Amino acid sequence: MLFGALTALWAGEKHGRRPMMLFGAFVLTIGTFITIFPFKGHWPLGHFIIGRVVTGVGNGFNTATIPMYQSELSRPEMRGRLVNLEGSFVAVGTFLAYWIDFGLSYASGSVSWRLPISIQIIFSATLLVGIMGLPESPRWLVSKGKISEACYVLGKNKGLPYDDDEIIAEITAVRDAVNKFDSKQLTLEEIWNSGKHQYFKRMVVGASGQFFQQFTGCNAAIYYSTILFENTIGLSRRMSLTLGGIFSTVYALFTIPSFFMVDKLGRRPLFFIGAIGQGVSFIIAFACLIPDTEESAKGAAFGLFLFIAFFAFTLLPLPWVYPPEINSLRTRTFATSVSTCTNWLCNFAVVMFTPIFINQTKWGCYLFFALVNFSYVPFIYFFYPETAGRALEEIDIIYAKAYVEHRSVVSVASSMPKLNFQEMEQESKKLHLNGDFKGETEFTEMNLRKTSLLEKRQPTSENIV
Repeated sequence: MLFGALTALWAGEKHGRRPMMLFGAFVLTIGTFITIFPFKGHWPLGHFIIGRVVTGVGNGFNTATIPMYQSELSRPEMRGRLVNLEGSFVAVGTFLAYWIDFGLSYASGSVSWRLPISIQIIFSATLLVGIMGLPESPRWLVSKGKISEACYVLGKNKGLPYDDDEIIAEITAVRDAVNKFDSKQLTLEEIWNSGKHQYFKRMVVGASGQFFQQFTGCNAAIYYSTILFENTIGLSRRMSLTLGGIFSTVYALFTIPSFFMVDKLGRRPLFFIGAIGQGVSFIIAFACLIPDTEESAKGAAFGLFLFIAFFAFTLLPLPWVYPPEINSLRTRTFATSVSTCTNWLCNFAVVMFTPIFINQTKWGCYLFFALVNFSYVPFIYFFYPETAGRALEEIDIIYAKAYVEHRSVVSVASSMPKLNFQEMEQESKKLHLNGDFKGETEFTEMNLRKTSLLEKRQPTSENIV
């Protein structure tokens, strides 16, 4: 998964969002077939491991690309809900995996592991076929100079003619964002020394969500819930497996509130609710394990269930929603891939140290995760601006305004009203965002209508679909 996300760092910007998703789904499907059909007598364990590695590469491509694609194709007022779907399906997948594994725990032979793994093919094949009917990201098309295709895609997405005033205004705003730069490839020096664009800071803020998602204890609880119930709390094997299934059910059900809250309530309040609620949940688990009695251990189980309920509608979806929003079009592919790499690296670290931690001390692990959750709160308060309901190009203005006025980006985001695309163009000119780099100095509505970029020819079908 890490390798797939790393590859997406350079391949995603060059080839586009849609090819990356197609390739990821294809590789994931191939990897699953390799996993479930190891050759007997020819190092079957190695065959199995290779299959899992290939599957992980495909998954890495998709997790680095899909949230970015969803963000770029979604309307501002519903972007959170749509990107939130990824987190919800993660929970639904966990729910299905737990109960399928529980049922097959009664089976004998290779079917007990082949069948659960083979079910992945249903979802990867569905993704593979479904992507073929989707258009390319209009923002990526604009970045490659394919303005006519971008207008058609955006018009089709909004149910408007390709030359409607709203479509022209939005494409103009995106084109202005692209025109800040020359055509040179993005470099690390540009990210580090980006001035008012604050690329590095934005990349770190986006990646921090994935870091804290993992180190606040989510996968320690999800991956090891049955082990925690059995070894730490002292329940029987069968009861632990049953509770693991119920645990995954609670996980899936509590993703539902996020659909209603992520855009209406906003990102910052949900980040705060998640970090504080999860911290309190682990404090309950930690405190109930200290007496080391059967009755108090039940309280620890309640703490774990409370944790997964808070996590499901807050820190499950938000770290996937936030990086594509917070990063500029110039660095979005790179920064979102870095964010995804951070997720898988931290996931690996947490999964490796959790069993060791639990063996050394029953309650120390929960105290550690509680402290990490509480330490996340000031980070959210000082560095996480509200992005709900804002166009992606608006975030560029917020960061530039904060830099020029020597203000906190959180303060600017909270005080600046939402802008339409004409107002964004005006603010960009005030902040001198349009003239910092080579490229066209203006791309007004009139220019866009008069140029041959919007001639009434059909764009390439592969980008429109």
